[in-house]
Amino acid sequence: MSLLNWLLSSKVREARQMCAHARKILASQADLLSPQAIQAMGESIAALQASTRDKVDAKAISQRMEELDKSASKWLKPYPHAAYRENVEVFLVAIAVAMGIRTFFLQPFKIPTGSMQPTLYGVTAENHVGDPGFTIPGSLQQWVESIFHGASYYHIVAEHDGAVSIIDDQPTRFLLFNWSQRFRVGDDLYTVHWPPDNFFRHAGLSDGMMFRKGQDVVKMRAVSGDHLFVDRVTYNFRRPSRGDIVVFQTVGIHGQGMTDDQHYIKRLIGLPGETVQIGDDHHVVVDGKRLDRTTPHFDKVYDEEHWKEGAYMGHVNGQFQALGMPHFRDANYQYHVPPRHFLVMGDNTLNSSDSRYWGSFPATNVIGRSFFVYWPFNSRFGWWGHD
Repeated sequence: MSLLNWLLSSKVREARQMCAHARKILASQADLLSPQAIQAMGESIAALQASTRDKVDAKAISQRMEELDKSASKWLKPYPHAAYRENVEVFLVAIAVAMGIRTFFLQPFKIPTGSMQPTLYGVTAENHVGDPGFTIPGSLQQWVESIFHGASYYHIVAEHDGAVSIIDDQPTRFLLFNWSQRFRVGDDLYTVHWPPDNFFRHAGLSDGMMFRKGQDVVKMRAVSGDHLFVDRVTYNFRRPSRGDIVVFQTVGIHGQGMTDDQHYIKRLIGLPGETVQIGDDHHVVVDGKRLDRTTPHFDKVYDEEHWKEGAYMGHVNGQFQALGMPHFRDANYQYHVPPRHFLVMGDNTLNSSDSRYWGSFPATNVIGRSFFVYWPFNSRFGWWGHD
């Protein structure tokens, strides 16, 4: 009967909401109120609640609501700036919910480099300095490309003659976003807003470069790296599988330029106890079994059409790269994955810092798996990690 009353009568719903609000304030002020006040408020709330349970009498409910309002005015302590307090409370609850989702369910992650191409894309850029045929589009087209493709345009012309002096090696950040980055040409200061990662490298700028007045210093189109959600739930119920794209902390991993506060994303290649090799044919061999395009999740890695274009070469060993690779120096090198450790590699191993350089890492470093690319909205939009 009580539920039916709530469904059919707006007066009952209003009264129940008033009871809930009164209970909330009473609970928050319980340590400040006298026993008499607590008892009086409790009785008024109970009377209003009871009037909504049986046959609906709108007049009786309204009377009980007035009585509760008078009781609250008499016994409860007024809040200063109540509207602001309510808004702040809602804001804090929203933050708490968002942090809870980020910690236990879905965590946002940005692909900074091209190590996982052609599956996941980092920042890519086209440097058009010295290209008279390239024109910066109008504001409307720039807005459309930014929203749907993650593309941004940067055009800076030297106001006077001078040499480049980089002020901010790293961009100033606002929440999860790059806010600004600064440099000088001579005495003139230039600020780039919303720069991509590695802006100066993509723009081809370095200290000491000379420019003449009116010359293009920056003329570039940059496409943002994929922004995705990391699934932090699945691995609570099953172990990571070969081919999963995993996000992990770099704590305890010793490699060039790596620190303990970084997060990497790579494809899982070797599981605990397995022996891994990289053949001269660019294919990984696990416990004597060669992986190929038919291996689940490896169709893009071993797509030889990409190799013919020269963009990617599957998995390469030190025989193909003279970069001081301590592991997988040639096709005969075997890596034995220790217990409770994983071995990972980027899909684009021509441009990837991975287990070929720093070996395996503890399974406890894994945060979750790649789940969903939510931006940019382009042809790559999809459920990565389920390829």
